[in-house]
Amino acid sequence: MPVGPDLAAPRPATDDLLRSVFRRHAAGVAVITAPGPGGPVGFTATSLTSVSARPPLLSFGIGTGSSSWPVVSEAEHVGVHLLGEHQEELAATFARSGADRFAAPTAWREGPKGVPVLDGVLAWLVCRAVARVPAGDHRIVLAEVLLGDPAGEGRPLLYHQGRYQGLRD
Repeated sequence: MPVGPDLAAPRPATDDLLRSVFRRHAAGVAVITAPGPGGPVGFTATSLTSVSARPPLLSFGIGTGSSSWPVVSEAEHVGVHLLGEHQEELAATFARSGADRFAAPTAWREGPKGVPVLDGVLAWLVCRAVARVPAGDHRIVLAEVLLGDPAGEGRPLLYHQGRYQGLRD
């Protein structure tokens, strides 16, 4: 018989509680990229969300302390890349602070609107940033999808319990 939640001893809302709860939430892994005056920037995101089909809108979160934030805060266009389970190292590279994210072995090229487009991903989109909404120590970027390609092969990379994982059959 399933046991119900312990309502007698809830933990107060803290950043630690939120992290603990969301470690249990499996999320797809994406890399967000943007062209910048000093070169491209990018970061790994698990906060990617489809917002609207008409018009096609999505959102993602970015910390204001992120090294990518100054460029993303000004970028007119961003790239959104859905990673495959074969791209765990790419996800780790774009999540690592201080990494040269666009150096080899990262394979990429300049795409439409000057957006860096990563090779070998399951799908990619080029979007126009339409809003940046303050949300605590983050910003929620709302972006309109302009074009993309969903034709990559493979299965999605997931993030769960602090680790990258693939889907199980």
